[in-house]
Amino acid sequence: MKNIVIFSAVLLLCAGPGRAAAPVDTSDATNDFYDNTETYPLEVHKLEIAGEVAKPGPVDLSKLTLHSVIVKEAVLDRDGKTKFIGAYRYDGYSLFDILNNSVPEKRNRIEFPPIIDLYVEVENFSGEKAVFSWGELYYPKDLHKVLIAASVSRIVPSKTRELWPLPMRSKLVAAGDLITERNIEEPVKITVKSYPRSFTVQKGLSPMYSASLSVFSGSEKKAELTGLPVGLSTRTYETVFYGRGKGIHSTTPFTGVRLKDLLAQYYPLTRENLRAGMLCVAAKDGYRAAVSYSELFNRNDQRGFLLVKTAPDADGGLFSLFPAPDFFSDRAIRSVTGIHFDDR
Repeated sequence: MKNIVIFSAVLLLCAGPGRAAAPVDTSDATNDFYDNTETYPLEVHKLEIAGEVAKPGPVDLSKLTLHSVIVKEAVLDRDGKTKFIGAYRYDGYSLFDILNNSVPEKRNRIEFPPIIDLYVEVENFSGEKAVFSWGELYYPKDLHKVLIAASVSRIVPSKTRELWPLPMRSKLVAAGDLITERNIEEPVKITVKSYPRSFTVQKGLSPMYSASLSVFSGSEKKAELTGLPVGLSTRTYETVFYGRGKGIHSTTPFTGVRLKDLLAQYYPLTRENLRAGMLCVAAKDGYRAAVSYSELFNRNDQRGFLLVKTAPDADGGLFSLFPAPDFFSDRAIRSVTGIHFDDR
């Protein structure tokens, strides 16, 4: 009995402000599938925020609300195949909340004031890094999906009762990833950076048109496209197209090809790219947006970025980007001239 009391107290402490530790529902008394097993605390290490923000320094987690995510974790095997390792509910502190008061102070703010070319690099004790675009954290339709986990519980199959290996260390959890290579253990540092490439900005360029789109890996041009490749299937996404600044733009559907299908041959799926790959989509007028490799190639929600081909000589053509995962339209890029993948 004494051990049970002590363990319950630990769970209550781990639950954080405004959230009590949920009791274990061993008899399926509720419709919640995710409260049927014990919750185990994970020690969260001291976190530091650094980089291009006005107030770098240590993170105070005591005032943050805990969020929950459910995750089917899988990693790349030695032969490059996907290996399932378990299903879990994680409770923790979202990067959205952790960075919420760290207002960006961009290195390139004179050239390009918008925040959509920022990205966040999370580093752990071992020096492993995982990156997320700023848009991935603050623009998606579903917020608080990237956590620093403070507790974990298994999601156990009701028939097999298989018990997945229990995580023993705090970890970064990217709940939107299909292959969860960004779920690195024991994160300690969060660094905000601008994408390390400069573009000439021409505000008010109208009409705006780029006859081709170039694909780069570092300084190497991999391809130059003047049309969509043959064989790629098109998709149509219904949308309410809404900007953070100007509000509603339209309710017109977007039809195009998935950008991941177009770029797969140039940017291979590797553990390094899944964790730390970052791309930049740039327009004729110098507007640009950062997109992480995983949010483009490694989603588990079947949402994607569309590359749309416009009518010949249309203002904003020949290619435009539609960010289907985003609530706001700010990462929609008109007259795309280049897609860049750089060593950072």
